[in-house]
Amino acid sequence: MRNLQVVEIKGEPYEIGYALGELAKPVFADYMAQSSAWRAVSRWRGASFVAALRDAARVHFPALLTELEGMAAGLRWPVEDVLLWNCRGELIHHVPDGCTTLAAIGADARLIAHNEDGDPFLRERCVLVDVQPIGKPGFVSFYYPGSLPGHTFAANRAGLVQTINNLRIRTPTVGVPRMILARAVLDAGSLDEALHTLRTAPAASGFHHTLGCTGDPRVFSVEATAQRCSVQSVGTRAGHANHMIHAGCETQAQIVTESSRDRQLRVDALLRAAAGPLNGDALLAMLHDRAAAGLPVYRDDPSDPDDENTLATALFEIGNAGVSMQVVRDGQRVFDTFIPRTAPQSASSSSAAILHK
Repeated sequence: MRNLQVVEIKGEPYEIGYALGELAKPVFADYMAQSSAWRAVSRWRGASFVAALRDAARVHFPALLTELEGMAAGLRWPVEDVLLWNCRGELIHHVPDGCTTLAAIGADARLIAHNEDGDPFLRERCVLVDVQPIGKPGFVSFYYPGSLPGHTFAANRAGLVQTINNLRIRTPTVGVPRMILARAVLDAGSLDEALHTLRTAPAASGFHHTLGCTGDPRVFSVEATAQRCSVQSVGTRAGHANHMIHAGCETQAQIVTESSRDRQLRVDALLRAAAGPLNGDALLAMLHDRAAAGLPVYRDDPSDPDDENTLATALFEIGNAGVSMQVVRDGQRVFDTFIPRTAPQSASSSSAAILHK
């Protein structure tokens, strides 16, 4: 098993987007050609709702819309189509972006672990990107070709960790597309700033965000949707799959797939059964669970009912000086690094802020 490739990208928003597009270009056309999600999304070309989503993004996060425009240029694809793809969560319910997240807090450690479940075509076709925007903290993120980084798992140089779970919201509305909102969180310099972004920007659909940060003892589970932003503090342990579970979510229309329901039940049971403080190995074992009853947490079935497989598993340990980040694929560690917490700095001086083991 080869190590996961890490690609360094720096500059202004358009330059970053262009580099992301060029990185994705060798696989993107084939990826789209086999994607039933893209076939469904492409039917929205020219829709006024998409134009309204674009306008909301431009109002609240213009630099990230510029990043998308640069990505389209790097891909040699129409800007409209790249925007459509990055609005897929608002346009169709059954996007193949799943995931399961666990969080645990002990006396000396805060842990966040995450299964990144997506289109099986992307197996071995995703990379990590080390993005260094000028004037922002910069971050390391798992990167789907042609999608803004941030909607998977990532840690930034302010010490912020974010993992994302798809929510299948039945009633999207005009607002900031969820993938742009998730990318915006990675520019935050603190946990409170990240929460402020999620609470104040109007969300068009919804994601679940697990958030923690160096220098802050708290870890949060956030269901940020078009209807509300529900923030729950993690006590000692928590798990989340791909549907809303916070109190009060019953009033919001959502799709709960069989896989999401089974995974949520299973991780809840595993967390309840675990004795004593949880360590990283215990969380990874839970995320690799293949329970005999129901659909499994770890997903490698070509006939998965949601058309998703586990592409990678990430483990973050949030310390006082920075974040330890590991990525496991097929049971083998393919990435291991420590990201020290540093003040936001220019792209030209931040390349030394990640130390590979």
